[in-house]
Amino acid sequence: MNNLKKIGLTALGTALISSTASVAGDMSVTGSAIMTFTGQDNTSNGNGWTMSDTMSFSGSGELDNGWTVSMSHAIDGGANDANSITVDMGDMGKITFAGLGGSGPVEATDDVMPTANEESWATVAGTVSGLADGSEGNGNFTYVLPTLVDGLALEVFHQPQETGAGSSTEYKAVFTGVEGLEIGYAGGENNDSLTNAIDNTNLWAKYTMDAFTFGIQSNQEDEQTASADTDFNAIGISYAVSDELSVSYGESKTDHQNTSLIDQEASALSVSYVSGGMTIGASTHTVDNVGGATATDNKGYEVNITFAF
Repeated sequence: MNNLKKIGLTALGTALISSTASVAGDMSVTGSAIMTFTGQDNTSNGNGWTMSDTMSFSGSGELDNGWTVSMSHAIDGGANDANSITVDMGDMGKITFAGLGGSGPVEATDDVMPTANEESWATVAGTVSGLADGSEGNGNFTYVLPTLVDGLALEVFHQPQETGAGSSTEYKAVFTGVEGLEIGYAGGENNDSLTNAIDNTNLWAKYTMDAFTFGIQSNQEDEQTASADTDFNAIGISYAVSDELSVSYGESKTDHQNTSLIDQEASALSVSYVSGGMTIGASTHTVDNVGGATATDNKGYEVNITFAF
């Protein structure tokens, strides 16, 4: 990590509170570069090697009233990918404004099963179905509420109305008050389309015991479009062989309301190895009836080599 110290954030503090207040703090730059090799059956990949890179600029400082302001700006592949401002108000909670590239908790928790590399349904050719369709866009707000009960974290996301879309609100609650246990909920209505409102509900539980982590998840997606609802269910287990090496196995199933589609079933075996700033992850995937299409059975595999700096 490279630290560019003593950079003033006076302009940011002035815009947020008043012309008389100021804030000075630190800025830092972090980054990552990823080499990926992907292979799939039933499609031609050509050269399976690709590269992606991200640089993240962040800065933070304390206001005169004790609040902390931080900013983040990410550049992915040379293009602006995301930027945000976060105001930590202490006992009053934390609010984040995402000017670019923001999304809600439904999309973030579409599949949170323990895995060493990728979700069970990833990598294969074709368009898989059943993933939670949460709201996303620019100029949205996330409010993390103050701690009301020990071990209970609450979050509210709001996407204001944009051209061609309505406003959307989502919620998340995660309970970690029992050692090793996580129980979570994320839901809300996605109005990114004016003609197809989508109600999402994600429920999950994970339990860690020694080196093992077990998980189970159930999502429901109710769409305004006729016969388009889906139910997604997943399980996963991971095992930390050592501090550096982990392995995992996961399965998922998608049920379709549309009677012309059949159940999509997926499974994956993953492994990851960490050595300093380098992480190597690999996984192999099988998805039967991709997108609910009969006998559309695809396989894929992926190797990621990630360098963090």
